[in-house]
Amino acid sequence: MTLDSAFSSKVHRSSWVSSVLPFNIALGPVSTLVQLLILNFNGTVVEVGLALTLFNAVSIPAALFWGLVTDRFQQRRRMILASFLVTPLLLTLFLFARTSYSISFLYALLSFATAASTTPLNLLVMETEQKSKWALAFARFSMIVTIGQTLGLFLGMVWTFYIPLDLLVIPLAVSSLISAGMATYLIKEPKIFFERQVLVMNKQSFFHRLRHSPYLFLKIPQRRDFKGVFRHLRHVLIRHTALLYLAIFAFFLSAGIFNTSLVPALDAIGVSNLLIFSVIMLGMIVQIISFRFAGPYTEKKSPVKSAIWGLLLRAFAYGLISVFAYFLTGFSFLLIVLIFYPLASGVAYSIYYTASNTLIFYSLSPRRNSSSLGVYSALAGGATMLGSFSSGFLSFYGSFYLTFSISAVCLVVSAWLLSLINRPVAEVETINPG
Repeated sequence: MTLDSAFSSKVHRSSWVSSVLPFNIALGPVSTLVQLLILNFNGTVVEVGLALTLFNAVSIPAALFWGLVTDRFQQRRRMILASFLVTPLLLTLFLFARTSYSISFLYALLSFATAASTTPLNLLVMETEQKSKWALAFARFSMIVTIGQTLGLFLGMVWTFYIPLDLLVIPLAVSSLISAGMATYLIKEPKIFFERQVLVMNKQSFFHRLRHSPYLFLKIPQRRDFKGVFRHLRHVLIRHTALLYLAIFAFFLSAGIFNTSLVPALDAIGVSNLLIFSVIMLGMIVQIISFRFAGPYTEKKSPVKSAIWGLLLRAFAYGLISVFAYFLTGFSFLLIVLIFYPLASGVAYSIYYTASNTLIFYSLSPRRNSSSLGVYSALAGGATMLGSFSSGFLSFYGSFYLTFSISAVCLVVSAWLLSLINRPVAEVETINPG
């Protein structure tokens, strides 16, 4: 029996994908909501940074733990349902949180709970669709996820205009429960199970997995795994993977620094909750549109050149935001953010993401992809945590101008590291020295 013929039954049609829409509506505004709740409880940007640091600190072992559970028990439906059901419970508990520390704790628990469904959902796309249609299936899945998150941000924007901010968790919890109900009816256990290893064997599944969560552990990275990646750093002709991973570290460090302080910066100048949600939502909408063009653009240029261009465009946008943060306040600064934040998080990010993940995908080898992905995930997680942690202190003891400037510099460093890659080698879509 071939792989395609195994999915010929109508039972295995991928109509279940629609069940993830309400769940992502629930998740879309949570990060912004948590930051605003902390600030509303007289918390500072330092406490916002600590909350996001804790969230990322939990996300890393959660990705590893739930990945192992997924491979060990092969219970897609139960894991997805458990995630969909625990999420509204945790969201409801936010109603009783009265300190920034309790909010941070619940946010960390939410990170652990939502991670349970990430890998099973990605594998289920492949297990319930014909192999020849995987690319289309992942495109549809990714579209539903991003549309759901955007609708969630829109809900947050409208809700906070009429109703107190802390009550936003009620419709979010209901939305996740709707997903649980839909999943109960629509999701069936597949007849064929894949292990996580298959996610790195297909470009579409690999791209989607990293887009929505950069933590993909096939094994716990060891010290020798890091040595394996960076041991060729001094050798000009074979240092491509090491340079790529260092550039990725700098990118995630920049993202952690900037994203942690953006909402507190807007709140500090008196921007309303409605407009803060609007800024984040606009960035998401531009990102959705930009991803439709990022692929063809990257194919016309080399992945290295595209990634560098995306990084420099993002650095330009962050740099201008930092400059205007020094000179402007109030509505004038908000207008600058509304122009340049979508440019950075939408256009620049989509180009960089597409190009850099292409480079990562082709840097993997069958012998070492588990260790390489472990190193990549550890670097991404470590950089994001370091960025979030340092961002709060930089903004509190320095200024938002300083924080955004450092974030832009990190992007320039990332672009410089990529420029050192031997381009003739990279342009044939293999930068793996082995």
